[in-house]
Amino acid sequence: MLKVPQQQYIKFLYENEDYSISEIAKVMGVNWRTAKKYATKDNWNEPMYRRKKRHPVLGPYLDIIDTWLTEEQALPRKQRYTAKRIFDRLCDEYGFEGGRRTVEEYVAKRRKELKLERAESYEHLEHPGGEAQVDFGTAYVGQPGKLVERKVLTMSFPFSNAAFVFPVRKENTECFLEAMKRIFERIGGVPKKIWFDNLSAAVISIDRDGKRTFTDQFLRFAAHYRFNPEFCNANSGHEKGHVENKVGYGRRNWLVPPPVCDTDTELETYLAQMAESDMDRPHYAKKERIADLWEAERKKLLTMPAVPFEVYRLEPA
Repeated sequence: MLKVPQQQYIKFLYENEDYSISEIAKVMGVNWRTAKKYATKDNWNEPMYRRKKRHPVLGPYLDIIDTWLTEEQALPRKQRYTAKRIFDRLCDEYGFEGGRRTVEEYVAKRRKELKLERAESYEHLEHPGGEAQVDFGTAYVGQPGKLVERKVLTMSFPFSNAAFVFPVRKENTECFLEAMKRIFERIGGVPKKIWFDNLSAAVISIDRDGKRTFTDQFLRFAAHYRFNPEFCNANSGHEKGHVENKVGYGRRNWLVPPPVCDTDTELETYLAQMAESDMDRPHYAKKERIADLWEAERKKLLTMPAVPFEVYRLEPA
């Protein structure tokens, strides 16, 4: 959080020097939203906060409950805790002697707070951990006596800067979903939210009001793996700029000159190894190793379903 003199200087630049929000963000070295927050702030009264209620009986167990409530977010809804189950575990495993009603009230209150925290995190320009962006790129590969074209699906994670890739022959719905499925299986989880452009493998059409019609198979796939799909505005691929950069980075560093892979399986193995070894470098901004950031981020992924999604196309013949 910026100190008060910095906040006031942002306001001064905006009101008296006619700086734009973007110029202020650049001069101050802050996020655009931070610059806008203080540049347009009208109420500078010091906020008054309610004193938090103490929990004399439940206090020693709050961290345990919070941990359980956080961990359950990665599970399907029907497998999450009930307040009674939390109460029973506290009694059985930790010797809790308080009342069940005390636990139920705290669980209900804490769940609302966690929901608000998640909603607020989605308003930031930066992606919170556990979110991904997806896009296709084109690659040329050497195979016996010829140069063949392959499509490479890249799934990037802006928080850690990790990326995973899978090659397919076309950009149709079946190849698109199979590639995502294989990446989910490789990373051992599913991103909570995935950003796409309006690729035809998922979007049939976009109405004038922006409403999209999706392929049935994509909708079933998203429901099966429980991720929340987000789509860029039309002709606005820059809205998922992280994966756009990753597609170009992978092409320049892993596919120039074209690798020689006799089979698609060899290409798949080659690209997986290149993506994995690439994580052994520092993050461009956080200066921590990408692999370490990814290990922390992967804990925020949704759990895999017990039954994998079957990707196929059924046609009359």
